[in-house]
Amino acid sequence: MSNTTTNIYEGLFLLPQSAGSDLGGSAELVKSLLNKVGAEIISFKKWDERRLAYEIKGNKRGLYFLCYFRLAGTEVTALDRQCLLSEGIIRHMFTRTDHLTMEQMQDADGEQALSDEIKLRAEQADDRAAATTSISDREEVAAEKAEAAAAEEPETDETPAEEAVSTEAATGGESA
Repeated sequence: MSNTTTNIYEGLFLLPQSAGSDLGGSAELVKSLLNKVGAEIISFKKWDERRLAYEIKGNKRGLYFLCYFRLAGTEVTALDRQCLLSEGIIRHMFTRTDHLTMEQMQDADGEQALSDEIKLRAEQADDRAAATTSISDREEVAAEKAEAAAAEEPETDETPAEEAVSTEAATGGESA
């Protein structure tokens, strides 16, 4: 009979800045790694998106996820290995959280804020796409108006130089 104890851990995951463009997918990546090893997620949130102190694997900025989870002590090495094998995670760190109460960990949950931010980013992307479409529509309308105006302009047979010559001929070449 095996006697495994579960501990509560704090996990910090660093992802490249490019992961911020697909925030939902990035959060799912981290959650799937935790679920693979049987971790029970207590709280999960996007901690920050900031400039790194030094370049890591060619990245100058990074996206941080902070989570609290319950996991058997023997499975921490499996989680560490999963994170090392994952191409989407630049760095990770796990610490036991004996100093925090369950209430403090649950208060740190930012799942709702994360889902709100994902929705907001999707709406902004839709708005940008609509704005791009409306700008190109406006450009097409302006081009059509310019073509119509050019077609309506009466064409003159004489150029300004020819007009000046014909004016001189009419006055006899004399200047007043």
